[in-house]
Amino acid sequence: MTNMQASEDYRKPKKSLGQNFLVSQKDLNKIVNAADLKPSDTVVEIGPGTGLLTKILTDRAKSVVAVEKDEHLVNFLEHKFQDVDNLKIINCDALTWDHSVVTKPYKIVANLPYYAANPIVRKFLESIHKPDSLVVTVQKEVAESMVAVKGKMRTLSLAVQLYCMPEIVAYIKPDSFRPKPKVMSAIVKMLVYNEPLLQLKDKDIFFSLIKAGFVSARKQLPNSLSNSYDVSTQFIKTVIEDVGIDPKLRAQSLDLSDWGKLYLAFRRNKIC
Repeated sequence: MTNMQASEDYRKPKKSLGQNFLVSQKDLNKIVNAADLKPSDTVVEIGPGTGLLTKILTDRAKSVVAVEKDEHLVNFLEHKFQDVDNLKIINCDALTWDHSVVTKPYKIVANLPYYAANPIVRKFLESIHKPDSLVVTVQKEVAESMVAVKGKMRTLSLAVQLYCMPEIVAYIKPDSFRPKPKVMSAIVKMLVYNEPLLQLKDKDIFFSLIKAGFVSARKQLPNSLSNSYDVSTQFIKTVIEDVGIDPKLRAQSLDLSDWGKLYLAFRRNKIC
């Protein structure tokens, strides 16, 4: 592929891949500064796009692994960075990529596609081969779910906060992207814990319990949970009260510690 052909390809973002390229140098620098990169760092970038963030990363880190799903963009990037020795470009879907090939410790720095941001973040946080930190750009609503507190919790809040400490570093306006999205974005920094905050014997059962609580999020916990488990509402109410949680609360009012107590109580009582 010639340089001109590559240029024509990358100027046509694919909606199916959620391609909104961050072009604001100011916002790109905010992302990299939040990552606190050192010359010895290994960085994984998901969805490098046209390589604007990639360029800064290769200047600051020892090694960069850029994972790009779009073959046309891979061809463009390989041409653009042909003389850069500390960059490896992989043509693969981040959700199916075996990231265990990356030497630990490593950091993730990325402008994530909106449609795949949640599963990508959860894949890396829940894996054995975790990064030390993630600094990612996501939709504003997703970012605020990640950092939510009691009263505004969601399944994503719990799934993220189990493994890391998330914080919103900055917000990014639609004008900073090409093409311009319809929503605001945010930069989220996640410092990954050495061990999850809860030691769970069965993570799938834990998240099934949470999912059951949020199925009817407007209902009080006993009513919401009884819809998913073959147990009376009154019995579930008693179990909830026994662990010191107000049964009148709704799912969004419980934090990670509360769900941990409920998980253990439900297991003891053979509810799940």
